Amino acid sequence: MRDKRAIVVCELCPRECHLGPGERGDCRIRANLDGRLVALTYGFPCAVHVDPMEKKPLFHFLPGTPILSLATAGCNLHCKNCQNWEISQANPEDVDAAALLPPAVVGLARREGCPAIAFTYTEPVCWYEYTLDTARLARTAGVRSVLVTAAYLNEAPARELASVMDAANIDLKFMSEARYRDVCDGELAPILRAIELMKSLGVWVEVTNLVIPTLNDSDEDLRRVAAWVHGVLGPDTPLHYSAFYPQYRLRHLPPTPPDALSRAREIGLAEGLRYVYAGNVRIPDGETTFCPACRRAVVRRFRFSVLENRIVGGACGYCAETVAGVWR
Repeated sequence: MRDKRAIVVCELCPRECHLGPGERGDCRIRANLDGRLVALTYGFPCAVHVDPMEKKPLFHFLPGTPILSLATAGCNLHCKNCQNWEISQANPEDVDAAALLPPAVVGLARREGCPAIAFTYTEPVCWYEYTLDTARLARTAGVRSVLVTAAYLNEAPARELASVMDAANIDLKFMSEARYRDVCDGELAPILRAIELMKSLGVWVEVTNLVIPTLNDSDEDLRRVAAWVHGVLGPDTPLHYSAFYPQYRLRHLPPTPPDALSRAREIGLAEGLRYVYAGNVRIPDGETTFCPACRRAVVRRFRFSVLENRIVGGACGYCAETVAGVWR
Protein backbone atom coordinates (compact mmCIF):
# COMPACT_ATOMS: atom_id res chain seq x y z
CA MET A 1 0.00 0.00 0.00
CA ARG A 2 1.27 3.47 -0.91
CA ASP A 3 1.95 5.98 1.82
CA LYS A 4 -0.66 8.69 1.18
CA ARG A 5 1.65 11.30 2.67
CA ALA A 6 4.16 10.64 -0.12
CA ILE A 7 1.65 10.98 -2.98
CA VAL A 8 1.95 13.92 -5.37
CA VAL A 9 -1.07 14.99 -7.45
CA CYS A 10 -0.52 16.36 -10.95
CA GLU A 11 -3.27 18.91 -11.60
CA LEU A 12 -2.28 19.69 -15.18
CA CYS A 13 -4.95 17.72 -17.03
CA PRO A 14 -8.28 16.06 -16.24
CA ARG A 15 -6.56 12.77 -15.36
CA GLU A 16 -5.11 14.37 -12.19
CA CYS A 17 -2.70 11.47 -11.69
CA HIS A 18 -1.90 10.52 -8.08
CA LEU A 19 1.76 9.54 -8.06
CA GLY A 20 3.58 7.62 -5.38
CA PRO A 21 7.36 7.92 -5.00
CA GLY A 22 9.06 7.19 -8.32
CA GLU A 23 5.79 6.83 -10.21
CA ARG A 24 5.04 8.54 -13.52
CA GLY A 25 1.81 9.99 -14.80
CA ASP A 26 -0.25 8.69 -17.68
CA CYS A 27 1.75 10.94 -20.03
CA ARG A 28 5.00 9.11 -19.05
CA ILE A 29 6.97 12.32 -18.60
CA ARG A 30 5.71 13.76 -15.30
CA ALA A 31 6.98 11.97 -12.19
CA ASN A 32 7.10 12.06 -8.40
CA LEU A 33 10.79 12.36 -7.57
CA ASP A 34 11.58 12.79 -3.90
CA GLY A 35 8.13 14.22 -3.23
CA ARG A 36 8.28 16.77 -6.05
CA LEU A 37 6.39 16.72 -9.35
CA VAL A 38 9.10 16.81 -12.02
CA ALA A 39 8.79 17.23 -15.80
CA LEU A 40 11.37 14.70 -17.01
CA THR A 41 11.74 16.13 -20.54
CA TYR A 42 12.26 19.78 -19.57
CA GLY A 43 14.83 21.23 -21.98
CA PHE A 44 15.28 17.95 -23.88
CA PRO A 45 13.37 18.04 -27.18
CA CYS A 46 13.42 14.94 -29.36
CA ALA A 47 12.36 16.82 -32.49
CA VAL A 48 13.44 20.27 -33.69
CA HIS A 49 12.67 21.44 -37.23
CA VAL A 50 11.96 24.58 -39.23
CA ASP A 51 8.53 24.11 -40.84
CA PRO A 52 6.23 26.23 -42.99
CA MET A 53 3.52 27.92 -40.93
CA GLU A 54 0.97 26.20 -43.16
CA LYS A 55 2.08 22.78 -41.88
CA LYS A 56 0.71 23.41 -38.36
CA PRO A 57 -1.81 24.10 -40.05
CA LEU A 58 -2.29 27.84 -39.53
CA PHE A 59 -3.70 29.65 -42.57
CA HIS A 60 -4.62 32.99 -40.97
CA PHE A 61 -1.46 33.55 -38.94
CA LEU A 62 1.69 34.98 -40.56
CA PRO A 63 1.18 33.07 -43.83
CA GLY A 64 4.23 32.00 -45.77
CA THR A 65 6.63 32.39 -42.84
CA PRO A 66 8.91 29.71 -41.33
CA ILE A 67 8.29 28.52 -37.80
CA LEU A 68 10.69 26.75 -35.46
CA SER A 69 8.90 23.59 -34.33
CA LEU A 70 9.88 21.39 -31.41
CA ALA A 71 8.61 18.55 -29.25
CA THR A 72 9.58 16.33 -26.37
CA ALA A 73 8.30 12.81 -25.78
CA GLY A 74 4.92 12.36 -24.11
CA CYS A 75 1.18 12.77 -24.49
CA ASN A 76 -1.82 12.56 -22.17
CA LEU A 77 -4.05 11.10 -24.88
CA HIS A 78 -3.50 7.77 -26.62
CA CYS A 79 -5.13 8.22 -30.01
CA LYS A 80 -5.25 5.07 -32.09
CA ASN A 81 -4.60 7.15 -35.21
CA CYS A 82 -1.59 9.09 -33.89
CA GLN A 83 0.85 9.99 -36.69
CA ASN A 84 3.70 10.70 -34.25
CA TRP A 85 3.15 7.72 -31.96
CA GLU A 86 6.84 6.80 -31.97
CA ILE A 87 7.53 9.83 -29.78
CA SER A 88 4.14 10.75 -28.31
CA GLN A 89 3.62 7.28 -26.82
CA ALA A 90 7.27 6.70 -25.87
CA ASN A 91 9.05 6.90 -22.56
CA PRO A 92 11.51 9.81 -22.60
CA GLU A 93 14.49 7.53 -22.07
CA ASP A 94 13.56 5.58 -25.22
CA VAL A 95 13.89 8.46 -27.70
CA ASP A 96 16.90 10.42 -28.88
CA ALA A 97 16.89 13.90 -27.34
CA ALA A 98 19.38 16.72 -26.92
CA ALA A 99 19.60 19.56 -24.43
CA LEU A 100 17.99 22.80 -25.65
CA LEU A 101 16.93 25.09 -22.84
CA PRO A 102 14.42 27.92 -23.40
CA PRO A 103 17.03 30.67 -24.10
CA ALA A 104 18.65 28.41 -26.70
CA VAL A 105 15.28 27.72 -28.35
CA VAL A 106 14.57 31.45 -28.71
CA GLY A 107 18.09 32.09 -29.96
CA LEU A 108 17.74 29.34 -32.54
CA ALA A 109 14.44 30.77 -33.79
CA ARG A 110 16.05 34.17 -34.30
CA ARG A 111 19.09 32.73 -36.06
CA GLU A 112 16.86 30.72 -38.40
CA GLY A 113 14.77 33.77 -39.24
CA CYS A 114 11.61 32.33 -37.69
CA PRO A 115 9.12 34.92 -36.37
CA ALA A 116 7.43 32.24 -34.25
CA ILE A 117 8.01 29.01 -32.32
CA ALA A 118 5.59 26.08 -32.46
CA PHE A 119 5.16 23.65 -29.59
CA THR A 120 3.92 20.70 -31.59
CA TYR A 121 4.25 17.08 -32.85
CA THR A 122 3.41 15.46 -29.48
CA GLU A 123 1.40 17.19 -26.72
CA PRO A 124 2.99 20.42 -25.45
CA VAL A 125 0.48 20.55 -22.61
CA CYS A 126 2.36 17.64 -21.00
CA TRP A 127 5.73 19.39 -21.18
CA TYR A 128 3.95 22.43 -19.80
CA GLU A 129 6.82 24.09 -17.90
CA TYR A 130 9.16 23.90 -20.90
CA THR A 131 6.45 25.31 -23.19
CA LEU A 132 5.54 28.07 -20.76
CA ASP A 133 9.09 29.19 -19.97
CA THR A 134 10.10 29.20 -23.64
CA ALA A 135 7.02 31.18 -24.69
CA ARG A 136 7.63 33.75 -21.96
CA LEU A 137 11.21 34.30 -23.12
CA ALA A 138 10.11 34.37 -26.74
CA ARG A 139 7.62 37.15 -26.03
CA THR A 140 10.31 39.35 -24.46
CA ALA A 141 12.48 38.73 -27.53
CA GLY A 142 9.73 39.64 -30.00
CA VAL A 143 9.23 36.04 -31.15
CA ARG A 144 5.66 34.72 -31.20
CA SER A 145 4.44 31.37 -29.87
CA VAL A 146 2.08 28.81 -31.35
CA LEU A 147 0.47 25.87 -29.56
CA VAL A 148 -0.48 22.79 -31.60
CA THR A 149 -2.50 20.78 -29.15
CA ALA A 150 -5.38 18.46 -28.38
CA ALA A 151 -6.17 20.82 -25.46
CA TYR A 152 -6.73 18.12 -22.86
CA LEU A 153 -5.89 20.26 -19.85
CA ASN A 154 -7.45 21.93 -16.83
CA GLU A 155 -8.58 25.53 -16.66
CA ALA A 156 -5.81 27.06 -14.53
CA PRO A 157 -2.90 25.85 -16.70
CA ALA A 158 -4.90 26.66 -19.83
CA ARG A 159 -5.25 30.25 -18.67
CA GLU A 160 -1.53 30.52 -17.94
CA LEU A 161 -0.55 29.11 -21.32
CA ALA A 162 -3.01 31.39 -23.10
CA SER A 163 -1.34 34.41 -21.50
CA VAL A 164 1.84 33.79 -23.54
CA MET A 165 0.46 32.16 -26.69
CA ASP A 166 -0.22 34.13 -29.85
CA ALA A 167 -1.96 31.38 -31.81
CA ALA A 168 -3.12 27.79 -31.51
CA ASN A 169 -4.26 25.06 -33.81
CA ILE A 170 -6.40 22.77 -31.71
CA ASP A 171 -7.51 19.26 -32.63
CA LEU A 172 -11.21 18.69 -32.14
CA LYS A 173 -11.24 15.01 -32.90
CA PHE A 174 -14.87 14.06 -32.29
CA MET A 175 -18.09 15.61 -31.04
CA SER A 176 -18.76 12.46 -29.07
CA GLU A 177 -17.71 11.51 -25.55
CA ALA A 178 -17.90 7.83 -26.49
CA ARG A 179 -15.56 8.28 -29.45
CA TYR A 180 -13.06 10.25 -27.38
CA ARG A 181 -13.01 7.48 -24.79
CA ASP A 182 -12.72 4.67 -27.33
CA VAL A 183 -10.24 6.19 -29.80
CA CYS A 184 -8.25 8.61 -27.63
CA ASP A 185 -8.73 7.41 -24.05
CA GLY A 186 -9.89 10.92 -23.16
CA GLU A 187 -12.95 13.12 -22.67
CA LEU A 188 -14.63 15.68 -24.90
CA ALA A 189 -16.01 18.16 -22.35
CA PRO A 190 -12.66 19.44 -20.96
CA ILE A 191 -11.38 19.93 -24.51
CA LEU A 192 -14.36 22.03 -25.53
CA ARG A 193 -13.91 24.16 -22.40
CA ALA A 194 -10.20 24.67 -23.10
CA ILE A 195 -10.78 25.67 -26.73
CA GLU A 196 -13.44 28.19 -25.76
CA LEU A 197 -11.24 29.56 -22.98
CA MET A 198 -8.22 30.12 -25.23
CA LYS A 199 -10.37 31.89 -27.79
CA SER A 200 -11.92 34.11 -25.12
CA LEU A 201 -8.47 35.05 -23.80
CA GLY A 202 -7.32 36.44 -27.13
CA VAL A 203 -5.35 33.54 -28.62
CA TRP A 204 -5.81 33.31 -32.40
CA VAL A 205 -7.47 29.88 -32.69
CA GLU A 206 -7.83 27.59 -35.69
CA VAL A 207 -9.49 24.18 -35.35
CA THR A 208 -8.59 20.91 -37.07
CA ASN A 209 -10.93 17.95 -37.41
CA LEU A 210 -9.35 14.76 -38.76
CA VAL A 211 -11.99 13.01 -40.87
CA ILE A 212 -11.68 9.26 -40.23
CA PRO A 213 -13.75 6.89 -42.38
CA THR A 214 -16.47 5.06 -40.38
CA LEU A 215 -15.65 6.99 -37.16
CA ASN A 216 -16.59 10.64 -37.78
CA ASP A 217 -17.22 11.09 -41.50
CA SER A 218 -21.02 11.15 -41.61
CA ASP A 219 -22.75 14.37 -42.58
CA GLU A 220 -24.04 14.69 -39.02
CA ASP A 221 -20.56 14.24 -37.53
CA LEU A 222 -19.12 16.91 -39.82
CA ARG A 223 -22.04 19.26 -39.22
CA ARG A 224 -21.76 19.00 -35.44
CA VAL A 225 -18.12 20.09 -35.55
CA ALA A 226 -18.89 23.05 -37.82
CA ALA A 227 -21.96 24.06 -35.82
CA TRP A 228 -20.00 24.06 -32.56
CA VAL A 229 -17.14 26.11 -34.03
CA HIS A 230 -19.61 28.61 -35.52
CA GLY A 231 -21.79 28.85 -32.44
CA VAL A 232 -19.08 29.00 -29.78
CA LEU A 233 -15.95 30.37 -31.46
CA GLY A 234 -17.61 32.44 -34.18
CA PRO A 235 -17.91 32.39 -37.98
CA ASP A 236 -14.42 33.86 -38.50
CA THR A 237 -12.69 30.88 -36.87
CA PRO A 238 -10.89 28.82 -39.53
CA LEU A 239 -11.85 25.14 -39.57
CA HIS A 240 -9.53 22.60 -41.20
CA TYR A 241 -11.06 19.27 -42.17
CA SER A 242 -8.06 16.99 -42.63
CA ALA A 243 -7.69 13.66 -44.45
CA PHE A 244 -6.81 10.56 -42.45
CA TYR A 245 -4.17 8.07 -43.56
CA PRO A 246 -3.80 4.64 -41.91
CA GLN A 247 -1.53 5.00 -38.87
CA TYR A 248 -0.58 3.26 -35.64
CA ARG A 249 -3.57 1.22 -34.42
CA LEU A 250 -6.02 2.22 -37.18
CA ARG A 251 -4.12 0.73 -40.11
CA HIS A 252 -7.16 -1.34 -41.02
CA LEU A 253 -9.15 1.74 -42.05
CA PRO A 254 -8.90 3.28 -45.54
CA PRO A 255 -7.59 6.79 -46.23
CA THR A 256 -10.18 9.56 -46.37
CA PRO A 257 -11.34 9.92 -49.99
CA PRO A 258 -11.13 13.39 -51.54
CA ASP A 259 -14.89 13.58 -52.07
CA ALA A 260 -15.40 13.22 -48.31
CA LEU A 261 -13.20 16.28 -47.72
CA SER A 262 -15.08 18.22 -50.41
CA ARG A 263 -18.35 17.31 -48.70
CA ALA A 264 -16.96 18.31 -45.30
CA ARG A 265 -15.92 21.71 -46.63
CA GLU A 266 -19.34 22.29 -48.17
CA ILE A 267 -21.02 21.38 -44.88
CA GLY A 268 -18.79 23.76 -42.93
CA LEU A 269 -19.54 26.62 -45.30
CA ALA A 270 -23.26 25.81 -45.22
CA GLU A 271 -23.14 26.10 -41.41
CA GLY A 272 -22.03 29.72 -41.82
CA LEU A 273 -18.27 29.45 -41.34
CA ARG A 274 -16.36 31.88 -43.55
CA TYR A 275 -13.07 29.98 -43.74
CA VAL A 276 -13.23 26.21 -44.19
CA TYR A 277 -10.30 24.21 -45.54
CA ALA A 278 -9.56 20.67 -46.68
CA GLY A 279 -6.09 19.42 -45.80
CA ASN A 280 -3.84 16.42 -46.52
CA VAL A 281 -5.53 15.94 -49.88
CA ARG A 282 -5.91 18.02 -53.03
CA ILE A 283 -9.38 19.29 -53.85
CA PRO A 284 -10.18 22.42 -55.89
CA ASP A 285 -9.78 25.54 -53.71
CA GLY A 286 -9.51 23.37 -50.60
CA GLU A 287 -6.61 25.47 -49.30
CA THR A 288 -7.65 28.85 -50.73
CA THR A 289 -8.75 31.76 -48.56
CA PHE A 290 -11.61 33.77 -50.06
CA CYS A 291 -12.68 37.27 -49.13
CA PRO A 292 -15.92 37.00 -47.14
CA ALA A 293 -17.38 39.97 -49.06
CA CYS A 294 -16.32 39.88 -52.72
CA ARG A 295 -15.46 36.14 -52.69
CA ARG A 296 -12.25 36.64 -54.63
CA ALA A 297 -9.25 34.48 -53.73
CA VAL A 298 -6.96 36.45 -51.43
CA VAL A 299 -4.52 33.68 -50.42
CA ARG A 300 -3.75 30.78 -52.72
CA ARG A 301 -1.77 27.81 -51.43
CA PHE A 302 -0.32 24.59 -52.74
CA ARG A 303 0.31 22.14 -49.92
CA PHE A 304 2.59 24.08 -47.54
CA SER A 305 3.47 26.90 -49.94
CA VAL A 306 1.75 30.27 -50.36
CA LEU A 307 1.46 30.98 -54.08
CA GLU A 308 -0.33 34.32 -53.83
CA ASN A 309 -1.23 36.66 -50.98
CA ARG A 310 -3.61 39.56 -51.65
CA ILE A 311 -4.11 40.54 -48.00
CA VAL A 312 -3.22 44.20 -47.50
CA GLY A 313 -3.19 45.56 -43.96
CA GLY A 314 -5.44 42.75 -42.76
CA ALA A 315 -7.99 43.34 -45.50
CA CYS A 316 -8.89 42.07 -48.96
CA GLY A 317 -6.64 43.66 -51.55
CA TYR A 318 -9.59 43.91 -53.97
CA CYS A 319 -12.48 45.29 -51.90
CA ALA A 320 -10.84 46.27 -48.57
CA GLU A 321 -13.08 43.96 -46.51
CA THR A 322 -11.43 42.80 -43.30
CA VAL A 323 -10.16 39.22 -43.44
CA ALA A 324 -9.90 37.74 -39.94
CA GLY A 325 -6.41 36.72 -38.88
CA VAL A 326 -2.95 37.84 -37.78
CA TRP A 327 -1.25 38.88 -40.97
CA ARG A 328 1.93 40.58 -39.78
